[in-house]
Amino acid sequence: MARSLKKGPFCDDHLMKKIEAQAGTSNKKVIQTWSRRSTIFPSFIGLTIGVYNGKVHVPVYVTEDMVGHKLGEFAPTRTFHGHGKDKKATTGDTAASTSTTSAATASAAPAAPAAAPAAK
Repeated sequence: MARSLKKGPFCDDHLMKKIEAQAGTSNKKVIQTWSRRSTIFPSFIGLTIGVYNGKVHVPVYVTEDMVGHKLGEFAPTRTFHGHGKDKKATTGDTAASTSTTSAATASAAPAAPAAAPAAK
């Protein structure tokens, strides 16, 4: 459910203080934050913010397209390791299956090309 328009966007006060302090200097250090719930404002553009994902701070370089989104959207918290493998295929003898497939391809390779249709 979206946030009410009369409330306006949310950003943690401690993060805004860090952003404002960095805006006054030419030094562009990574700002570390645990506030994944904060909305990205236009004043964040061009800064690098280290967003905590539960393990490490993921550096997020803020661009114009990110304004209005939450910081947590750009620091995934879960690592995808792929779907489960087919247990039936892995339990069989792989050496026997590879030898039969290589023999099948070897016998199919010298086949003659298809004849072209005759012209009338």
